[in-house]
Amino acid sequence: MSTQPLRRIVLCADDYGISPAVSEAIRDLVARKRLNATSAMVVAPSLTASEAAALAGLKRAAPHLQIGLHFTLTAPFRPLSEAYSPLRNDAFLTLPATLGSALVARLDRDRVAHELRTQVAAFSTLFGCLPDYVDGHQHVQIFPQIRDAALSVMREMLPGAWMRQCGRVTPLAARVSDRKGMLLDMMSKGFRKRAAAAGIAVNPAFAGAYDFGSDPDFAALFPGFLNELPAGSVVMCHPGFVDDTLKALDPLTNLREREYAFFASDEFPDLLKAQRVTLS
Repeated sequence: MSTQPLRRIVLCADDYGISPAVSEAIRDLVARKRLNATSAMVVAPSLTASEAAALAGLKRAAPHLQIGLHFTLTAPFRPLSEAYSPLRNDAFLTLPATLGSALVARLDRDRVAHELRTQVAAFSTLFGCLPDYVDGHQHVQIFPQIRDAALSVMREMLPGAWMRQCGRVTPLAARVSDRKGMLLDMMSKGFRKRAAAAGIAVNPAFAGAYDFGSDPDFAALFPGFLNELPAGSVVMCHPGFVDDTLKALDPLTNLREREYAFFASDEFPDLLKAQRVTLS
């Protein structure tokens, strides 16, 4: 019998609400107890009151489930607050433009903070409660300028909630070839320092990012996400079914079904047991 201590992790499905098919797949996995967190994208038109009520109903039956706010500031989505800028064709800027603007301090932190307050209010209206945590679509919550605005709103509106940081614990030699991961590591270092100063809790480590364009074998990748991961860490995932709404909004389509199939399989709980990992 293994003497390795049992590790509880947060397995979080991002993008709840981005499309009806994605939301359906996430709820199915929650009902199977294959997920213990999901982040709701309140800017998405498909996140209706009925979709929110269906997920909230599952949480009442599974109190360990956490529902977070997936703070969104990138195209093709549109802001919920009035007077948000900069915009392009009435939508947020693209991810590269948003990151570039944040790195050279061209964003308006007051307007970012106002947009986050508006998204928190929309979450509260939809779910009848405040989010358990806040993360970000395409990791915007750790970008310079955005992180400062977000942390100020957390202190103001969500003092008991936590935020996702995206720093990994994998050895440096295994990280240097991953430029995206290294950027997330660097931004997360500054984010963690600011969160600690603000008294906002964060996850101790992060995993789940991979190259969506390389046709990966998700079932083969996933065990590596759990290596050396301390208890309380977040593993990000994007399970879902594909529909026309998703195709119109996001390039990540078929890989969502691949992730769903793995989490729904008998292989997944066997892997958790072998690695002494629990979701409950």
